Amino acid sequence: MAQPAGSGTVSDGAGARRIQVGLVGRGIQKSRTPRMHEAEARAIGLDLGYRLLDADAEPLGPLDEILDRAEADGFAGLNITYPFKQDVIALLDELSPAARKIGAVNTVVFRDGRRFGHNTDFWGFSEGFRRGLGTVPIDAILQLGAGGAGAAVAFALADLGAGRINIYDTRPEAARDLATAVNAIAGTDIAAAVTDPGQVASTMDGIVNTTPVGMAKLPGTAIDVALIDPRHWVAEIIYFPLETELLHAARAKGCRTLDGSGMAVFQAVRAFHLFTGLDPDPVRMRATFEARAET
Repeated sequence: MAQPAGSGTVSDGAGARRIQVGLVGRGIQKSRTPRMHEAEARAIGLDLGYRLLDADAEPLGPLDEILDRAEADGFAGLNITYPFKQDVIALLDELSPAARKIGAVNTVVFRDGRRFGHNTDFWGFSEGFRRGLGTVPIDAILQLGAGGAGAAVAFALADLGAGRINIYDTRPEAARDLATAVNAIAGTDIAAAVTDPGQVASTMDGIVNTTPVGMAKLPGTAIDVALIDPRHWVAEIIYFPLETELLHAARAKGCRTLDGSGMAVFQAVRAFHLFTGLDPDPVRMRATFEARAET
């Protein structure tokens, strides 16, 4: 068996070595990521534990202290989710090319006394989109949100060949900064910040929500659902709940939709490899995810 990529292993008290990883975020108690990682590890004969570090559920302290404790406790690495994907960058020693380009990190690997930041959301969204909405037109897209996850999605959409990406965020400067970054990498002006999604929605092919609005802890929609037409496709990156209010409204109108399961599964596939150095089975990991799916 290949040697795990991360150096973090802890003793189980009987001499065996165990890989320990975790997820840092807020409102993550319903996350299916731990089950995916632990079930896949068992399937390939690896002893791996996955812990939720939920800043809403327990007093974890500042982000730098969370990372310090995890590293000191022998964690191999951490997944990072809302709202820490950008703040964590200042606490790392090195970034992967994808993380540097996107400006957000969702996977941290501890190795040889150094912290390496990666972004597996980019590939996770791309792969989920290709498999779930691969034939839809992407000439013009309205993206809601310009945070850490939004950055990964915007770059993924550009990589998928989007003709135009209109980015809306309640923080106009964040939308402008993300559009500028996407255009710099694309080499052409395919992204723009918009201040009113209602002014552009009618001319869009699809709408992507990358905000946390719609999560179990933040119910609601990031856009007035009256702006959604049956011809739109609508995509989410949220997966708890699997059917958000936005997707429910879109499906009721007959839209093609994409829930957040694809991104959740495929980002985990990449993260598992980074933590362990082993290649997981994506089909098996999706089956584990779906076994936990909410109706």
